[in-house]
Amino acid sequence: MKILGVDPGTLITGFGIIQYEKNKLTYITSGIIKPPPRTSMGIRLKIIYDDLFSLIKTFEPDEFAIETAFYGKNIQSTMKIGYARGISILAAVQNNINTAEYSPRSIKQAVVGKGAASKKQVQFMITRLLALGNGDKTFDETDALAVAVCHAFKANESKSAGQSWKTFVDNNPDLIVR
Repeated sequence: MKILGVDPGTLITGFGIIQYEKNKLTYITSGIIKPPPRTSMGIRLKIIYDDLFSLIKTFEPDEFAIETAFYGKNIQSTMKIGYARGISILAAVQNNINTAEYSPRSIKQAVVGKGAASKKQVQFMITRLLALGNGDKTFDETDALAVAVCHAFKANESKSAGQSWKTFVDNNPDLIVR
């Protein structure tokens, strides 16, 4: 399953694409979409939409995952993130891709094991999980990759739900410590 993860923002939108097969995570690509800062909101949103649409056409992901908005101290910032989320989801839906949303806390919990993890901790774990080497990815990229990894883990959990321990062990011999 190929997953496109998105960390939405109107100034910088991070994206990351991974492959998840047989409990193995493989990095495909990541980057940021950074519209010119002095452009109007409508133009910034169009740039984000067009770039995500193009990424979807190029890489043909099977699944799309995005971080939910959280309410901070500035309601205007929260609303702007909502705009970026909306057009990001629209790009996925217009390409008939299943979408999922995850809270920042659940993403951090899935990737780091702690819902209150810092961006630096998320970046460290993503760099290790995806074997990214020197860790030269921005926080926006590693956050987007974390969304994709979270989705992979959640999809695996739901696929495993109801399985017996024997079935789990048979399907995951690499996870058994002897």
